[in-house]
Amino acid sequence: MGVNSITLVGRAGRDPEVRYFESGSVVANLTLAVNRRSRDDEPDWFNLEIWGKQAQVAADYVRKGALVGIIGSFKLDRWTDRASGEERTKPVIRVDRLELLGSKRDAEAGMGGGAPSEEEVPF
Repeated sequence: MGVNSITLVGRAGRDPEVRYFESGSVVANLTLAVNRRSRDDEPDWFNLEIWGKQAQVAADYVRKGALVGIIGSFKLDRWTDRASGEERTKPVIRVDRLELLGSKRDAEAGMGGGAPSEEEVPF
């Protein structure tokens, strides 16, 4: 039996890029910055892929700097580069569950899930 589960809490690195398909499906892609324990360390960056209702929630409520929690699984996207013909890969976290962790007051102020202090923002 294998286990492929990832739980992360961090801040959105940018607003979600949302695509709607003729089939009715929706996908949102964004980056997530997760700080390390030491403030001196650079944050780890993750590419997130969110489908369905969770993607619409991300589109409606997540903005750059928003504090979110996710539960998902690791996948490796593979493709052939059209220009060079080389095989490329990109690690992606496919999100199964998205949690908005900012306060309601922060969201109403337009911060999309929390107003981070300058010390907390990793970018």
